[in-house]
Amino acid sequence: MESYPEYRFTASQAQQFEWLKLDYPSLFARIQDKAASGQFIPIGGTWVEMDCNLPSGESLARQFLLGQRFFKEHFGQTCDVFWLPDTFGYSPQLPQIVRLAGARYFFTQKLSWNNINKFPNTTFRWVGLDGSHVLTHMAPSETYNAQCRPGELIDSVKKHKDIAYSNESLYLFGNGDGGGGPLRSMLERLRRMSNTEGLPRVKQAHPREFYQHVEENAKELVSWRGELYFELHRGTYTSQSNNKLWNRQSEFLLRDAELLSTIASIGSGAGSGSGGGGFAYPADELTRLWKLVCLNQFHDVVPGSSINMVYRDSTEMYNDIRKSANDIRQQAASRAFGIPVARSAEHATGLAVFNTTGWMRSEIIAVSPALYRQFKATVDQVQTRASDGAVLIPVSNAPGFCLHPVDARIRAAHTTVATASATMCAGGTYVLENRFVRVTVNAKGQIESLYDKDERRELVPEGAVANFFELYDDVPLFWDAWDIEIYSMEKYRSLDGAEVAISDRGPLVASLAVRVPISNDSVLTQTITLSGISPRLDFDCDVDWHENRKCLKVSFTWDIHSEVATYETQYGVVQRPTHRNTSWDMAKFEVCAHKFADLSEFGYGVALLNDCKYGHSTLDNTMSLTLMRAPKAPDEFCDMGRHKFRYAIYPHRGTFSESNVVQEAYQFNVPLLQLPVNGARYDACGNAIVAAHHCLNLRPYFSVSGARNVVLDTVKVAEDDVQSYIVRMYEAYGGHARAILTNRLPATEVAKVNLLEEPVNGGSTSEESGIRWLDHSRSLEVQFRPFEVITLKFTI
Repeated sequence: MESYPEYRFTASQAQQFEWLKLDYPSLFARIQDKAASGQFIPIGGTWVEMDCNLPSGESLARQFLLGQRFFKEHFGQTCDVFWLPDTFGYSPQLPQIVRLAGARYFFTQKLSWNNINKFPNTTFRWVGLDGSHVLTHMAPSETYNAQCRPGELIDSVKKHKDIAYSNESLYLFGNGDGGGGPLRSMLERLRRMSNTEGLPRVKQAHPREFYQHVEENAKELVSWRGELYFELHRGTYTSQSNNKLWNRQSEFLLRDAELLSTIASIGSGAGSGSGGGGFAYPADELTRLWKLVCLNQFHDVVPGSSINMVYRDSTEMYNDIRKSANDIRQQAASRAFGIPVARSAEHATGLAVFNTTGWMRSEIIAVSPALYRQFKATVDQVQTRASDGAVLIPVSNAPGFCLHPVDARIRAAHTTVATASATMCAGGTYVLENRFVRVTVNAKGQIESLYDKDERRELVPEGAVANFFELYDDVPLFWDAWDIEIYSMEKYRSLDGAEVAISDRGPLVASLAVRVPISNDSVLTQTITLSGISPRLDFDCDVDWHENRKCLKVSFTWDIHSEVATYETQYGVVQRPTHRNTSWDMAKFEVCAHKFADLSEFGYGVALLNDCKYGHSTLDNTMSLTLMRAPKAPDEFCDMGRHKFRYAIYPHRGTFSESNVVQEAYQFNVPLLQLPVNGARYDACGNAIVAAHHCLNLRPYFSVSGARNVVLDTVKVAEDDVQSYIVRMYEAYGGHARAILTNRLPATEVAKVNLLEEPVNGGSTSEESGIRWLDHSRSLEVQFRPFEVITLKFTI
């Protein structure tokens, strides 16, 4: 930079700047000086250049919150260009998230690698799920490692697909993917080519200058709506299975920890005996944990495409996250509700649960025998689970965001709990049954029949089965951990040599134990469970996996006809074809989804839920979930060993948009939080907990009514303001909504803010802003567009 004053260098990833600041403070100070002069350009606005397929919506929000705050603090400004040259696909919610994070431009490059279809645009408006758009550009030189040669500049003109609208483009040069950056020889060549006849003119500038010039001069840019699906690296939805499980668990643990910590620190005015009491919101520790989660969402870590050493590090980080977040959650729960949480089961005299989702739930929970012994006299209906001896107890009608005493209510409510049964029939088949469904499982562990009693409908077509295991050869052309090829998915070996036995006969749950040999070295054991209170069928899997370039899938064939399937993405859903009419359809033979995929026709559908699996496919009426891979590069030990995961099938009335699939998928991933308590007494109706001379009124801290399509996702204390807290909600099904948010935490003001917690349009509360008080202390009406994310800042 000293030798070439025209030289401009961009660097993203706040995480790397923080490492520089900690380990090389003098170098960091020099970078700050060059940033002030405009030669060194911090860019991107995120903590790392993250994967955009697997992280949750809240994780993407935190990438920007952490990144933009760092750039603002240390470089005096936030970034208006979201900079992500190399990642493996782009969620359709990114345009909205980018705009809510204070940016308006987007640069990427990876779609030029598509292996089936050539992406048709270079400079365009990318329109997201909610209608938000960002000005997007992909360098027509089709590289972010250009070497400053004349041919690359000529290609920048020849390959510019939108030159009719804009005759400018960005040109990224330097040696990347291993460090190094630009060389002096490259800068010398650029000087000589800056204004040479026969070549496009070249100048070094801040990328913002390019985008602003396009914005001012290109008035008729084309638009691309929805996801930017990357036609390569589809194996990254599955590789490094345990890493993906821990990522999912960490996201939900931090969600619970922040919610309970907010209630504990702010809830002192929320009702008699609740919260407050000097609990200090652990902001620094929660920020540290979120930084670790975001670091591990780098676009070669959580996708599973890093070397073995990386996953030794990430395993330690996830252990740290889970331990600390669990401790915070337990401490906050104890302080939030004014009840003494028992140190161990032996010290407990009762049990309460806290429902951290925003709707009422009835479930069968498992408690340890030691805990059950402390309060068994108050429980009428229980069952001992065969697999581990845990005691199963029904929990009825636990309200959302509310403490709920378990044992006091079982006496009054147990008669409403339906029963489940497991029986063995002639011919070696097994039947799991409750009042909702009857499930027939054959001797191979496959579902031959799933009959909906209320609808009088058989879901498995004649001659087909569900829960069908398929083992594929999985040998990509180039990149083991990254890729699954379409030719690999055309031939498989079915796993038929199963052993099946009844594990639990009811009445609360009925289950089958299934053992499926995969090879001489690998085996899958599975528990298929049907509870007495739901049509959902759960599959708990334990896999001992020692394969070489194999892929394990499970498939479900349904008597349902639809040309699209619905898949969860961040803060919403995306629909993809179930056919392969065109090359664009065929390219989506393996796609990413979060907690569920759904196949629905008019009046009925079935959702496939999961707790850590992201690779899906739906062809015609067969849904598949990719369970395991065994790549040998860049980590030769990838996924060797033990894995535990769960998936479920959930039949429902109505189309997806008429269902409660989003809520059911949350429940599958977020168990009721159990709080063994001591010194506790419950009144006869279960309306109060009496503990340590405090009486807690059991009312929800938050509730959302009037719009079942709105999900309250996040509650946290505001950044840099312990007198304010944040509530983030989103519309989940794709429709308008007027939701009534009732809040029992104290608040004197509310403002609509962005992801950086800055006021939006002045943050006013009015009909025009889409939020208004229904009364001045508790209820707020909030208007939503389809798939809109809304963040509210409440101030005490």
